[in-house]
Amino acid sequence: MTMTLYCFGESGHSYKAALALELAGLDWAPRKVDFFNGETRGPAYRGEVNEMGECPVLEDGELRLSQSGVIQQYLSDTYGHFGGDTAAERREILRWVLWDNHKLSSMAGVTRFLMHFLPEDKRPQEVIAFNQGRLANAYAVLDTHLQGRDWIVGSAPTNADLTCCGYLFYPETFGFDRADWPNIDRWMSNIQSLPGWKAPYDLMPGSPADRA
Repeated sequence: MTMTLYCFGESGHSYKAALALELAGLDWAPRKVDFFNGETRGPAYRGEVNEMGECPVLEDGELRLSQSGVIQQYLSDTYGHFGGDTAAERREILRWVLWDNHKLSSMAGVTRFLMHFLPEDKRPQEVIAFNQGRLANAYAVLDTHLQGRDWIVGSAPTNADLTCCGYLFYPETFGFDRADWPNIDRWMSNIQSLPGWKAPYDLMPGSPADRA
């Protein structure tokens, strides 16, 4: 049975789930959510799809899941990809998923939104600068950890990699240049070399060009 992922191309959290599905070779199809015209804020979406009003949402038969980390864990538990080989690895993967959601993806997503998806006269420059400082600290943590490592946890790609890369492959600038972080740059190249890898706007429907 084909799984359905409620997503849209601009969503880095949706990209995490879509990338996990695609790299695992699972049978799935995207269902575009019209975020920029308010679909996630409407009563139909919140009442029938996700009460939190967010993407991604995965439907696998009768099962419906939200939150990218939960979706990634479900896919690993059910279909056997990217979940780690030992209990110690699984704990370490969870540690990086939680760190990413708090320190990296959350800050990157907000900063990118403020810089590119708000009208230019409404972009709060002081907030953007503050967020970019926080992001620089997060990049430094990740770059240092990746010194001498091909992957964040263990000897193969895991959900730790797929969550931390969620916003880093987007073309819009938000204070990240992979060339400034050689270990992150090498790690991102490793991810891009995985069979089935696609950039966000190639993997999911929807992009800023659609609204240009």
